[in-house]
Amino acid sequence: MIMSMGCIPDGCMHEGKIMLYQKVFEKPEDFNFNVDQLGRASVESPIVGRKYVKDEERVLFGDDEQHFIQLLNDGRPLPSFEKAGPRQLIYHDPSWTRAAIVTCGGLCPGLNDVIKSIVETLYFDYGVRHIFGIRYGYEGLIPEYKHEPMMLDPDAVDKIHEEGGTVLGSSRGPQDVGRMCDTLERLNVNMLFCIGGDGTLRGAHEIAREVKKRDQKVSVVGIPKTIDNDLSFIGRSFGFETSVYSTSSTLTSAHMEAKGALRGIGLVKLMGRDSGFIAAYASLSNSVVNFCLIPEQPFALEGENGLLRALERRFESGKDHAVIVVAEGAGQELFKGVPEQRDASGNVLKNDIGPFLKAKINAHFKSKGISSTVKYFDPSYAIRSVPAFGTDAILCYGLAENAVHAAMAGKNDLVVGHNGRHFMHVPIEMAVMQRQKVDVEGPVWNSVLSSTRQNDYFNGSVK
Repeated sequence: MIMSMGCIPDGCMHEGKIMLYQKVFEKPEDFNFNVDQLGRASVESPIVGRKYVKDEERVLFGDDEQHFIQLLNDGRPLPSFEKAGPRQLIYHDPSWTRAAIVTCGGLCPGLNDVIKSIVETLYFDYGVRHIFGIRYGYEGLIPEYKHEPMMLDPDAVDKIHEEGGTVLGSSRGPQDVGRMCDTLERLNVNMLFCIGGDGTLRGAHEIAREVKKRDQKVSVVGIPKTIDNDLSFIGRSFGFETSVYSTSSTLTSAHMEAKGALRGIGLVKLMGRDSGFIAAYASLSNSVVNFCLIPEQPFALEGENGLLRALERRFESGKDHAVIVVAEGAGQELFKGVPEQRDASGNVLKNDIGPFLKAKINAHFKSKGISSTVKYFDPSYAIRSVPAFGTDAILCYGLAENAVHAAMAGKNDLVVGHNGRHFMHVPIEMAVMQRQKVDVEGPVWNSVLSSTRQNDYFNGSVK
């Protein structure tokens, strides 16, 4: 078995005091790392001059060589994923292949890059000529919505990477799995590329199960799209880096607005319903931030160790301004008694922490007779609707290209992930098992605390 070493990502998912990644690493026998194969691959690949990947090649999960040796000595399986890449023998005959692409959920930088890369890899590498762009998410697979598919080829997608959003449109919410599979059958589609996050991939998993039950030979392959970077085992998701970079101008403006008034406060709300990666990385990439508030780290508002007192201490220490970054899912514990609501995808709608904090901060300083002003910024839609660039666009291409290789090889019910060096096939069930979250005891969050010095203000140790 050929292996390549990988590293545990910075963001780890907490489950009580035991992290999911740690459980997988220590007890790999409790998890299924294998992906479904539709049947024997017997068609010679049209790709020439490339290094082929064999199914037995794996990407190790983790970097503790001594632990791997111990697992081998004990006769236990190693935690590893199937390595992605082109196969010498493929399952689907390109001449008969009809592919479909669907984008679901909220917008994210790089969606059009992924669509373009899928189309060009299918068309140029494999000679596939029938590619459907399914309009407006899974709705496009339900006849009553009357969303006519787009026919995609290299000319149709030539410049779409220059635009944000998705040329196919998107939607939220589940659709009837059986009826979606009926549509795939009517269209004679034998591979479906689902670009989306947690909800989209759960839908893809249900489609994969249904087509397998019907013996429809359809490869269902996911490309992970989550601006919050909260899918497990897939590495950094596309669009995340662009989104973090795009926060820079807003944070700079918030800093300038805060400094322009005595005891001015720049309050910036960033995306992150359950995971605070954007807030954390944005705070590190623009070191004007003094407080970073994320869902993984509850905070008090009142009292000696609350945010309001922490702001007072910052001003008492001689500082004349403050910049606060808050993730949209942070501080939900402060909304006691508010009824829970959900969106069309079943996600819990978060109470709006930004205006809430603005009102509380203003009221607090007013009650104390202290002159202060809060300037509030919410760039959420602005940072998710821009085109991807740089290494983010390169990641889009790699994920899309390897999704096509996986589908052509007859792989099914997987999402393409990477460990920084190698792309790999991650079973969808593992990717959506639990949300990846910022490890509040890990190096990323410790760097945030060092950069902001916020704990000094919270606990009163500021000098």
